[in-house]
Amino acid sequence: MFAFPGLERSLFDDLLRLQREMESLWGGTAIRAGAAGFPAVNVGTTAEAVDVYLFAPGVDPTTFDISLQNNVLTVAGERRVIREEGASYYRKERFDGEFRRVLTLPEDVDPDRVDASYSDGVLHIHVERKESSKPKQIKVN
Repeated sequence: MFAFPGLERSLFDDLLRLQREMESLWGGTAIRAGAAGFPAVNVGTTAEAVDVYLFAPGVDPTTFDISLQNNVLTVAGERRVIREEGASYYRKERFDGEFRRVLTLPEDVDPDRVDASYSDGVLHIHVERKESSKPKQIKVN
């Protein structure tokens, strides 16, 4: 472990303990190999909608469990990797197993106007914003 002047070792111990607790809380999928989880996520926004892209190659699209409640988007699923029986692996970098990603979206998303599609290993979730939150043009008389 690196030594940083002015920081006690207990701070790092507390951070490691917190990481272990988060991993156990989310079934070991919240924090994997650094800060990123599986699947990788991109989120883009416009005045009209929020677009979420989850990069999940090898996942059967029928296994996705997607929910949106109180502007919290939850995507769960499972990627199964077929292994040759009796084979031994020297290195295994491809994630397999159950996963769950939880994202907080802007407060003005409309849970009744959500579309999801899966193509080429990318799950695209398109969430419209509420009409009341969209910018309106006002004409001067």
